[in-house]
Amino acid sequence: MIDRVISGNKICTPEGIRPAVVLIKDGLIADVRSELPTNLIGNVIDIGDSILMSGVIDPHVHINEPGRTDWEGFNTATRAAITGGLTTLVDMPLNSSPVTTTAAAFDQKLAATNGQLHTNCGLWGGLVPGNTDDIDRLIQKGVLGFKAFLTHSGIDDFPNVTEADLRKAMPIIARHGLPLLVHCELSTDEKLASGDPQSYQNYLSSRPREWEDKAIAMMIGLCEEYNCRTHIVHLSSANSIEPIAKAKQKGLPLTVETAQHYLFFTAETIQDGQTQFKCAPPIREKANNELLWTALGDGIIDFVATDHSPAPPDLKQMQSGDFMNAWGGIASLQLALPVLWTAARQRGFTVTDIARWLSEKPAQLAGLAQRKGQIAKGYDADLVVWNPEKTFTVAADSLQHKHKMTPYLNEALYGVVEQTYLVGKLVFENGRFVGLDEGKFINHRAVRRYDTENTEF
Repeated sequence: MIDRVISGNKICTPEGIRPAVVLIKDGLIADVRSELPTNLIGNVIDIGDSILMSGVIDPHVHINEPGRTDWEGFNTATRAAITGGLTTLVDMPLNSSPVTTTAAAFDQKLAATNGQLHTNCGLWGGLVPGNTDDIDRLIQKGVLGFKAFLTHSGIDDFPNVTEADLRKAMPIIARHGLPLLVHCELSTDEKLASGDPQSYQNYLSSRPREWEDKAIAMMIGLCEEYNCRTHIVHLSSANSIEPIAKAKQKGLPLTVETAQHYLFFTAETIQDGQTQFKCAPPIREKANNELLWTALGDGIIDFVATDHSPAPPDLKQMQSGDFMNAWGGIASLQLALPVLWTAARQRGFTVTDIARWLSEKPAQLAGLAQRKGQIAKGYDADLVVWNPEKTFTVAADSLQHKHKMTPYLNEALYGVVEQTYLVGKLVFENGRFVGLDEGKFINHRAVRRYDTENTEF
């Protein structure tokens, strides 16, 4: 017997948005039909003209637990997630303490999730100098891939790798078919900015596009040499779009993400002292960011992820406004969907574009493409119901993040999340939590397509 049925006029399927009926059984999408079966017995929910979309997947989130739980934590991050329609997160190996670079650290992080997973969550392993021998052990534990920095990460316990380190690690990672995610900035010893530390332009000058461009060029070469799945995180330099496009045309296993803040904000509008906007790489000029939009629309950039990286107000230097010493990270997890939709709709993009950028393509990076990211038969019933025409203004008291400081405060956004489902269970509805602790830990061995051929109604 079917457990739940969702009927609506705007169901976002791989074939497009259409009126449909989604049948859910045992946490899976048992079928997607044009009309209700005549012999159906089950709970039917009519969402009218709201959108039903596969739940948002964010593979770039810093949850910071254990060790720096005063920055965020699994409880607050995953509450924020289901409030925003995010049904799967992948946690970065920093800025927790210990960082996830060993099997023992993995076990500590997994233990910290107990009773606190309100959405699904997987883990990336960390690649740092000297931990090549830990790669296989972390894969056995279930990491979905690995993350490396090419410049200082912001914390000393997650040092950046060199090209020599990558040459040792990439053949191992490639053998397992997992992705290597890379923060692409190759910094120099030259001091590129001086003067007023409150000046945003001064900070922008201190991390030029050339840092990204050199790093990306190096990673394209290594990707080709080792045939290792390589993923460029939070692209901000439009200069690198052309070499990325050429690499993809050659068939290299290269993927790219950008972040909402690079698409929503521009350097010209950031005032001095507004350290809530500080991130690395920095938010660049309008002309640059418009080129990112074009690349996203053309499929050169594969998807969008938040790089949610919160920190307490003192670390963000909110009182001093000191960009040079402030923590570089933007809190935005709960707002992933409405922020992107608000900016995208102004440029003529559609809900199907949003579904591709926030659900389908991120699932592919994490190795979940046969299980999550689409409303199709056999997929997990991780779903979000949202109204693309409703608006709201971002207020601190509506945010579930541990720290409410975000550059999106007081922004008027389109796209109100009305319901979130995890494996067919309603967990969030119209501003209130209906079910908590329903999330599951995801590892790379749990990726499989379910058999629904013999489902009876």
